[in-house]
Amino acid sequence: MGFTIQSAKEILKSSLGKPAAVKNLIQRNEDFFYQTAENAALIPCKAVNEDVSTESLIQAFKHHSVIVLLDQNKQPSACITAAQMIDFLYNTYRQLHAFYDTIINTSDASVTVIDANERVRTWTKGAEKIFSVQEEEILGHPITKFFDRSKLEILQTLHTGKRIHGQYHQPRSDLFVLINSNPVYYKNRIIGAVVSETDITNQVLLNEKLFNMSHEVHRLEQEVARYKHSQDPFYIIKGKSSAIQTTIELARKVCTVKSTVLILGESGAGKEVFAKAIHDASEEPNAPFISINCGAIPPSLFESELFGYERGAFSGADYKGKKGKIELAKGGTLFLDEIGEMPLDMQVKLLRVLQERKYYRVGGEKEIDIDFRVIAATNRNLHELMREGKFREDLYYRLNVVTLNIPPLRERYEDIIELTHYFLNEFSQRYGRPIHEISPEVLQEMLQYEWPGNIRELRNIVERLVVFATDGVIRKEYLLFSASRTAALNNQLLPSIESQEKQHIILSLQEEMDRHERKILQRALKIVNGNKLECAKRLGITRATLYNRLKRLGLD
Repeated sequence: MGFTIQSAKEILKSSLGKPAAVKNLIQRNEDFFYQTAENAALIPCKAVNEDVSTESLIQAFKHHSVIVLLDQNKQPSACITAAQMIDFLYNTYRQLHAFYDTIINTSDASVTVIDANERVRTWTKGAEKIFSVQEEEILGHPITKFFDRSKLEILQTLHTGKRIHGQYHQPRSDLFVLINSNPVYYKNRIIGAVVSETDITNQVLLNEKLFNMSHEVHRLEQEVARYKHSQDPFYIIKGKSSAIQTTIELARKVCTVKSTVLILGESGAGKEVFAKAIHDASEEPNAPFISINCGAIPPSLFESELFGYERGAFSGADYKGKKGKIELAKGGTLFLDEIGEMPLDMQVKLLRVLQERKYYRVGGEKEIDIDFRVIAATNRNLHELMREGKFREDLYYRLNVVTLNIPPLRERYEDIIELTHYFLNEFSQRYGRPIHEISPEVLQEMLQYEWPGNIRELRNIVERLVVFATDGVIRKEYLLFSASRTAALNNQLLPSIESQEKQHIILSLQEEMDRHERKILQRALKIVNGNKLECAKRLGITRATLYNRLKRLGLD
């Protein structure tokens, strides 16, 4: 926020109020004098043009207590006294201060401002929340009194002018933040520094938990597999339809070599299940299977998560350093789920690793050789992403050595009964709730449903059925959906437009709009094969908006 008034004329128009009276002005030749009262002493004045800049006007007051403003005809138009100018500058300062205080109090972010002496001048509510230090405790005190100097990025900015944007930082052992930091310059000299911090502790911890849990689940699956009668890793993939069997046979052929595999399919279709089966069928029993969800990791953390980092790579990092997911996948498989969400700058670095099988840790100088297999998966249209410049062509062709297309559940209806019974058995054992009857109407509804969420949705629905079947009987009313009801809503027992015209029927505007909106959504979903994320992007709306409209129109 700056001082935006540019000229003395604008100052007069803004907040000076009444300028000194020109009638008190006395001119002798080219000199001007100001007389406060009759017989009072004459005060020499400085004459300046009314379009003179604010800076020049202030400079003029250094030697004169009254300034005369001359118009375009070089005639006196007003006088400004030093007292008026001081009052104007003070009021302007107070206004700017009021704006500054309001901005700081409105923001939820953690913002810290220190001066040249390292004393805290601004400490927001967001900073209080993150660091558990109250404003009245820290304001006016050196920041090093509260925090370890070696972990304060703001001091580097203050003393070296270093600018930081979106950098991962760990100021405490239990706190992870992303920081932005800038020096405050005045007359080419640093007089302070400003830093803002965004708390990402929950994201980091959840990411670690997700990875650890995924790793543990896979380990347990491998343990359970030892006690199964079938040693076929593809045994876990259920279904006898030609669509799924063709995909399984293609996947078996992939297992004989260690080529990179790209798995395509809608969300919930079972891409990770295929990836694990390929890994188990082609790798040693103890080979690691490391899974990364490229859409769940913040871009600023992606490089350190993938490549790891050396000790001292950045402030607050683990002093021992950390292995990346690539290093953990050595001798096994790295599964890159949602590869279409990977940031562009990381795509370049991943391509180099895939080509050379070498990489560097963050902050490291030693090149690391690595031997691992890559299996990537996505529900996005990579060709469209390439046209939009969001996915690199060279990486696509590097990944697309072998492609597996996982068919959605609506293309393998004959597998719904088998999958339903498989999940019924799983959840009835888990919850200790035997199921001895399932209504034929329930199976009929499930066979008629579109299953936009694929196998994941089917599994969740079956779990719901078991939870509600306290008496061991699964009934139709336990379903979240009704295929017959959905069909009725889709057809809408409303007369056609031609019929309306003939019968002079007028529907309400909302009914007409709903009817046309329903047709648009049905058409869009059909084009993208039921992929709601893709449908929302094509329609230019958020996924939440799409879900809400589908629900309101009876299409969900």
